[in-house]
Amino acid sequence: MRDGHYLVTGGAGFIGSHLVDLLLAAGYRVTVVDDLSVGKLRNIAHHHNNPHFCFVKGSILDAPLMEELASQVQGIYHLAAVVGVKYVVDDPLRGMKVNVRGTETVLEAALAHSCKVLTVSSSETYGKSPQIPLSEDADLLMGPASVPRWSYAVSKLLDEHLALAYHRQRGLPVVVVRYFNAYGPRLDPRGYGSVVARFITQALTGQPLTIYGTGEQTRSFTYVGDTARGTQLAMETPAAEGRVFNIGNGREISIAALAEQIRALVPGTAAPVQIPYAEAYGADFEEAQRRLPDTSRAAEILGFKAQVSLEAGLEQTIRWFEEQGDELITA
Repeated sequence: MRDGHYLVTGGAGFIGSHLVDLLLAAGYRVTVVDDLSVGKLRNIAHHHNNPHFCFVKGSILDAPLMEELASQVQGIYHLAAVVGVKYVVDDPLRGMKVNVRGTETVLEAALAHSCKVLTVSSSETYGKSPQIPLSEDADLLMGPASVPRWSYAVSKLLDEHLALAYHRQRGLPVVVVRYFNAYGPRLDPRGYGSVVARFITQALTGQPLTIYGTGEQTRSFTYVGDTARGTQLAMETPAAEGRVFNIGNGREISIAALAEQIRALVPGTAAPVQIPYAEAYGADFEEAQRRLPDTSRAAEILGFKAQVSLEAGLEQTIRWFEEQGDELITA
């Protein structure tokens, strides 16, 4: 039977594994497909003996595999993608191919088997928009094509257009969510380019926290449990179909202030040092100065509001990093 069974692409990843936890706890059956290029088996190892859980190592670019998996489920949470600023800057071609072709493959498989699809996008799609807070229907402002960093934003925006076109033209039930800087346990310090993971790793290993640029740039950080909960609500709310939702926290904080919060939570952390963006990512790198979501649509339609404060979330994340020991934080 397909009812009560979901496919999670990228389900061995950081956010995907937390979503899998949530779905299994709610009584659903879950199949995960992941090529493990970024995802880790340890993130889902605690489910391996659960009869309602199945893991398939494979790629979203594998059309026959996606067709087979789609035939078994009622809905697909599509999280698999090439993510992380460094990965995208180093290999923008791979990022665009996997993100766009992979999403098209998932949508085609879903259409063939009448599966609802939730497509995960990113706050990166807002580019350098100065319209703060960032609302789902606002104009977007991308940087030039000569800057590789923006290729990720464009690929995720095309994913959104594909999903919404399948909805409008083919009648496929879809919903799109844009994530804003998720953090929490299972963050991989070697992946995603997460500033939270970098700062915590540096703090726990006695290194100074490295701030790229001036540190005045701001972000909105969302605890991963809230991100997963908002994702599930978006899939399960009928009024969400055909819409785009920001899944984020309405609190804005500068990167410099974030560094000071982590220093306060890890005694003995050295003072931060500033590193030019060009040194970290190359001379042609550009950064968005502010990222603050308008969360009113998610509140009104999904009933979603982030619940975990940054202080509480950072404490839980630091505790998890400490529990992993040297193998994780020094890798």
